[in-house]
Amino acid sequence: MRRNARLGWDARPSVAISEPRVGAHPKLLTTRAEVNGDGFVITGEKAWVSNGPSAEVFIVLAITGEQDGRKRYSAFLVPRDAAGVGLKEMPAFHALRPSRHCGLVLAGVRVGRAAMLGPDGAAYETMALPFRDVEDAVGTFSLLGAFRFLRARLAGDDRGDEAALSLGAMTALTAVFADGAEAVVAALDSGQLSAKAATLAGLHVLAAELLAKARAHQAQFGPAGDAALERVVADVDVILSVAKGPRLARQARLGR
Repeated sequence: MRRNARLGWDARPSVAISEPRVGAHPKLLTTRAEVNGDGFVITGEKAWVSNGPSAEVFIVLAITGEQDGRKRYSAFLVPRDAAGVGLKEMPAFHALRPSRHCGLVLAGVRVGRAAMLGPDGAAYETMALPFRDVEDAVGTFSLLGAFRFLRARLAGDDRGDEAALSLGAMTALTAVFADGAEAVVAALDSGQLSAKAATLAGLHVLAAELLAKARAHQAQFGPAGDAALERVVADVDVILSVAKGPRLARQARLGR
């Protein structure tokens, strides 16, 4: 826990950007913060709130205005015990254990002016977009661990040359993934993550390929009915589906 000077407590924070059915797409988010007296009233619902069940304060992204048809977002510190704050179970989402996720309901939550973080209307550009890159960079080693686990689990008994070729391809691509992940995290630590934007995008393309190879290998060579293997495959699938839209947009920009 860290001392939070703004709120005056030792607070465990959680970031709440994505919303049900629309993810984190800036055109589709609907949570709003309306000016009310000397503060704001926040109304909306968030989803996929990482570590939300154990958080004491939420950093909530909410619309505070529109300019030339474009929504402008601000970030607010919302205490967990504020009136109108509610948590929702997400029973269908079991990936990334033991990091727990939840939904967050904001039913007319009142916060003071001091709850706004940074300049009004600038939170998406200054927080949400960089946060996605940082989260992806940190997550590369979680993916690397998953692929190393899958490679070891798929090895099993010797099943001949074709199986060896398949595993060899996975081993080689996992080594490439490891080198890329190390470069990305080193850039993050040195404050130069933007210089590795293409590498970060490439790691997610490679991750999708590795996942496809793992599935194909299991279908052809087994082992069948391995619950641990199938659980990790499902978890990686979920991880790659989170914020897929923004990643594809970055990939398209690289192509252009």
